[in-house]
Parts: sequence; C-alpha cells; structure tokens
Amino acid sequence: MLGTTLDASAYLDRLRAELARIDAAALERWADFVFDVWSRGGTLFLAGNGGSAAAASHLSVDLGKGTVATDRLRDESHRRLRVVSLTDNVPWITAVANDLDYEQVFVQQLMSAAASGDALIAFSGSGNSPNVLAAVDWANRHGLRTFGVTGFDGGRLKELQQDGVHVELDDMAMVESLHVSLFHWVVDDVYARTQQTGRYA
Repeated sequence: MLGTTLDASAYLDRLRAELARIDAAALERWADFVFDVWSRGGTLFLAGNGGSAAAASHLSVDLGKGTVATDRLRDESHRRLRVVSLTDNVPWITAVANDLDYEQVFVQQLMSAAASGDALIAFSGSGNSPNVLAAVDWANRHGLRTFGVTGFDGGRLKELQQDGVHVELDDMAMVESLHVSLFHWVVDDVYARTQQTGRYA
C-alpha cells in the first residue's frame, strides 16, 4: 500500500497469501476462454486504463508470441491467436478522446474491428472505468464473449462481464501485481494446449 513501509519478506508473504485466495476454477476458465478463441479462429481484444492498460498490452504480446513455439515462429502454416490490445493505438485513442469522449476510446475501435464470435478481456482494478464498461456493454450486445479481470469489489464490470477473475483486495498495486502473475499462468496453459492439438491454419 502506498505510504506504508514494508520489508521485502513481508511483501512476499503477503503476495503468497493473496495468491492463495484466488479462485483457481476462475483462473482455469480464463485459460479456457482464450483457448476457445484460438480454437474458433476468432479475434481476442483487450482493454484497460493505466496499469490495467499496461496489463492488456503485456498480455497481448505474451499471447501473440508466447503461444507459438520458438521453432515455429517462422512457420506460416502454424495457427496463430489473433490478439489486439485496444490500448496500443495512441493516435486513435487520442483522436477519439479529443473529438468525441474518453469513454469512447475502446468501443469505437471495437465498432470498426470486432465481429460476432470474437472476445474481449477487460482489465479494471476498480471495475468502474467508464471506457472499459462501454466496451464490455457493446461487446455483450454484439455477440462477443466478455471476460473481466477485476479488483476491489469488482465494481460494475463484475456485473456486466459474462465471466471473470476477481481479486478481492482494496490495494491497487497488489491487485495489479496479482493480475500479471495470474495471466502468465494463462499464457503457459494456452501455449501447452495449442502445441498438443497439432492444429494448423
């Protein structure tokens, strides 16, 4: 927590304790959610603000590259996961925020690029970011599957999402640390499953 002196061993003890409280079944469903997008050949979109924007970008990279074996990265026949972080197109984000409204920065991108059968992962520590909620609401109404990754009490996102992983903790820094730790397992699990199927484009 900001402004609190905490020695390293105490921090690690707390991190371990909070990880132990995570719903493992929900974490497994997160991996199922991603694997299903890969299996069906859909596109996976990700969104978030601030630290959650960084998480969305980070997960996008890891899923795009980390679900392909290193020796197959040049193999054009290997099926890839189509994954797009809505946080990464800065000119588009700033144009929409300037000309329309910041609440529209993600949903406007979905309107242009998403189709029924695609999916959206929404990161929000508070669960109440208006632009994330607008994107999830639109996705739900247009045939996309939605998965929320939340903290605190889950906010409105926990109500809007179709499924999700929740970190019930009132500490944004710790929530964000846990989100990143959790999605690294998701990437590893999805990678293992994509290699086992032997499926190609």
